[in-house]
Amino acid sequence: MVTKTALITGASSGIGQAFAEELATCHTHLILVARSHDKLYRLAKQLQEKTSIHVEVIVQDLTEPQAAQKVYDRVQDKGLSVDLLINNAGFGDYGPFAERDLSRQLEMIQLNVTVLVELTHLFLSEMQQRGEGSIINVASLAGFQALPYLSTYSATKAFVLSFTEALWAENKDKGIKCLALCPGPTESNFFEAARFPQSFENKNNSSLTSAEEVVRDALNALDNHKSNVVTGKIMNNLIVNASRLFPREFLLNAIEKQFKPN
Repeated sequence: MVTKTALITGASSGIGQAFAEELATCHTHLILVARSHDKLYRLAKQLQEKTSIHVEVIVQDLTEPQAAQKVYDRVQDKGLSVDLLINNAGFGDYGPFAERDLSRQLEMIQLNVTVLVELTHLFLSEMQQRGEGSIINVASLAGFQALPYLSTYSATKAFVLSFTEALWAENKDKGIKCLALCPGPTESNFFEAARFPQSFENKNNSSLTSAEEVVRDALNALDNHKSNVVTGKIMNNLIVNASRLFPREFLLNAIEKQFKPN
C-alpha cells in the first residue's frame, strides 16, 4: 500500500505504535497524536533514524474540549494533507456500570466516539474533495456483542463498527476506503488501562494476538476494500457469528459469568 501521509491517534503504544512502525517501513510520512509527550517524541526519533520518513508529533489529550479541531488545525497550519486517518485512541473500563465513575464513562464516550466522529468528518471532507483517501477506525470484537462489565466500552465499539460500515457504503464509489478494525484480545496496555484484575489478564495472556499481526491484517483488509476485519485467533470469528446461532439472552448470560468480578 502506497500512502503519502498517515495520521494516527493513540500512537504512543499498542496498536497505534504498531501502525506507526509498519507504515514507516512502507515509507509513509507520519503524524503521531497522543497525550504522552515523551513516548511520542521517542517513537518519532526512532522511526526517523531507521527510515527516511518525516514524522510530525502532536501532543494532545483528546478528551479535552475541542481536541479534534485543535488536531485538525495543527495539521492545516503545517500545510499537511492526510491520506490515511487511523482513529485508534480509546480505552475501556471494567466493572459493574452502576459502580463505575460516571465521569470516566462519559470521558470514554468522548474519546471512543465523539472525537472519532469529529476527526473523521474533518478529514473525510478533504478526502472527498481530492477523490482519494483511507480511514481506519479501530472498533473491537466487542462491537459485535454487548459485554456485561464492559457495558459502555462495548456500546462505543458497536457505534464505531456501525458508523464505519455506513461510511464504507457511502464512499466506496468515491475513491475512499473505510475500514472498521475489530481486534480481539491484543498485546497492549488495554487490560491495565481498563483496570482489570491481574488474575483476569494472566488468564487471557495465551489468547492475545500481537499488535503487529493486527496491523498487518488491517492494512491487508484496507487494500482489499473490506468494510470490516476481525483479527486474531479463529475463535474471534466464531464469537462474531455466535449471535446467529444462539439467543441473545443465552450469550449475555454466558458472557456475564465469564466477566463477572470475583
